[in-house]
Amino acid sequence: MDKTTSTGPLAGIKVLELGTLIAGPFCARMLAEFGADVIKIESPDGGDPIRSWRVLKDGTSLWWSVQARNKKSLTLNLKAAEGRAIARQLALEADIIIENYRPGVLEKWDLGYEQLKKDKPSLIMVRLSGFGQTGPMKDLPGFGAIGEAMGGLRYVSGFADRPPVRVGVSIGDSVAALHGVIGAMMALRHRDVTGGRDRGEGQMVDVALYEAVFNMMESLVPEYDQAGVVRERTGGSLPGIVPSNTYTTGDGENIVIAGNGDAIFKRLMLAMGRIDMAGDPQLARNDGRVVRTQEIDDAIGAWCATHTIDSALAVLKAADVPAGKIYSVRDMMSDPQFLAREMFEQHQFADGTPVKLPAITPKLSATPGKTQWLGPTLGQHNDEVLASLGFDAARIAQLKADGVV
Repeated sequence: MDKTTSTGPLAGIKVLELGTLIAGPFCARMLAEFGADVIKIESPDGGDPIRSWRVLKDGTSLWWSVQARNKKSLTLNLKAAEGRAIARQLALEADIIIENYRPGVLEKWDLGYEQLKKDKPSLIMVRLSGFGQTGPMKDLPGFGAIGEAMGGLRYVSGFADRPPVRVGVSIGDSVAALHGVIGAMMALRHRDVTGGRDRGEGQMVDVALYEAVFNMMESLVPEYDQAGVVRERTGGSLPGIVPSNTYTTGDGENIVIAGNGDAIFKRLMLAMGRIDMAGDPQLARNDGRVVRTQEIDDAIGAWCATHTIDSALAVLKAADVPAGKIYSVRDMMSDPQFLAREMFEQHQFADGTPVKLPAITPKLSATPGKTQWLGPTLGQHNDEVLASLGFDAARIAQLKADGVV
């Protein structure tokens, strides 16, 4: 189907993306980055809304160039019977379908998992939604922000005397997308060991945004169940692990210092010239330090205030204390570690304008991911995809005239 030769560990895997915005498309994006042939179905009326989000170039989001890289854009009017028939044909050719509509929408279009499974038992469908495919909340609209709130992340984010805050990116959607990728790979492995594409056993991967966030919440459940502890907001510190916090240096930069290991704490105090605290037996173990958290943080904060970010990092590096500057994107793009790891790729838009994109992760030694092309224009691959389904030029022209594509 692809005019180019796909490479990567997922070369030959066909993926159909039915969804918009973040969770579903990010999930499909990662599969595309590692060689899967991803066809993204978009509405002919403007396509995925993310095309117009945030900073634009020539009317299209710069985010789009990353979120849709390596994907093929096919416009289909899924409200039209012929559009749904084409989508069904593509679905039955796919190894994996990724969708993030509200539960029940695909079923109305005869594209639900159970409906497709009858004709293709080996099909894998990754379904990402706010609250999952079952339960009393399944029909409610669910965005990443709601998943972050319900899943526990927002409650523990921020300072104790202020309302909860959000992370500055769509972390709930992205975490759900990663769960979708993991689920897809496990389901693909199961399909292959039970007979492969033709005879293997497919399955549905049901990812709820709030559950994906909840899965990241460490020890909240047993701490509450066994000790009645409700973890609260603690600002920049790590609850119950001391010291691990964010401090401000004399030149106004922010630095994270993780001196919470017993030996590390002693090295930190000696590096700061606080021999008294380094030799205090009560502070030799974490449980003793927790009791005196404020005193320790005040001491570290006072020391940081007398140093620039560079001098503080130099002292802490010499003492083998984990520490790091809080980076902006400006810091990242000139940082030796980022550059040594080749974390930026140089590309160009169709008009020749150069643009840097984030490199693909994770890094595989034998079959690394690759950016084959930037996010496509709306409907860029209509003719190619429809021709692969057996549609001739006249039929494709008629579909366009009828508003199906």
